[in-house]
Amino acid sequence: MKRFLLNIIGVLFCITSFGQIHELGVFVGGSNYIGDVGNSHYLSPDDMAFGVLYKWNKSTRHSWRFSYKMASITAKDIESSAPNRKYRGFDIKNNIKELSAGLEFNFLDFDLHQSDYVFTPYVYSGISAFVYDEIFIIDKESKTDYQDYSFAIPMIVGIKSKLSNNLVIGLETGARYTFTDNIDGSNPKNKNLEELKFGNLNNKDWYIFTGFTLTYTFGKNPCFCAHE
Repeated sequence: MKRFLLNIIGVLFCITSFGQIHELGVFVGGSNYIGDVGNSHYLSPDDMAFGVLYKWNKSTRHSWRFSYKMASITAKDIESSAPNRKYRGFDIKNNIKELSAGLEFNFLDFDLHQSDYVFTPYVYSGISAFVYDEIFIIDKESKTDYQDYSFAIPMIVGIKSKLSNNLVIGLETGARYTFTDNIDGSNPKNKNLEELKFGNLNNKDWYIFTGFTLTYTFGKNPCFCAHE
């Protein structure tokens, strides 16, 4: 019985150890926003975005993922297809600094210890906290009131593949549903600026990051399985 229990523990340890490899890398791409100013195109990465990310691969199918990303968010009514926005002519700019943590799920086995080619589509979600500027619009341009923070739910889809034994490249796009309605200055929290509110005040703002990831893999793949 004792030997049987040791074998079971060994097998469980082997399973949980499999695929525990780390990834550290960068994200480079673009950003855009969806709200009450500018166009409403879902994918329109007009502004630069970049960041760093870390993944702890717990198996060939899932990883814990942590990232820090920065981007500028701009929007111009003149670029909208809506006549009322074109006529209004607002022009806004904001800055996003995001910390995110969550789970990345691979649709195919992604074994980084395989020597041959591996590829998979994936999805990611979790929770993001971000810092942004509380802005308001006056004379058709955005002005900064103060800096604030909020939370968002990231929804990311992507594809990734091994470039070499230690490099993984990915392409992803991800929308963030935020818990604020003032990335665009349409709903300032400052009570002295209430007369400057506009747009649909019942809808929250979104921002999107689209780009490439490049990560370096490291760590061993131990398996202390019991043997007869």
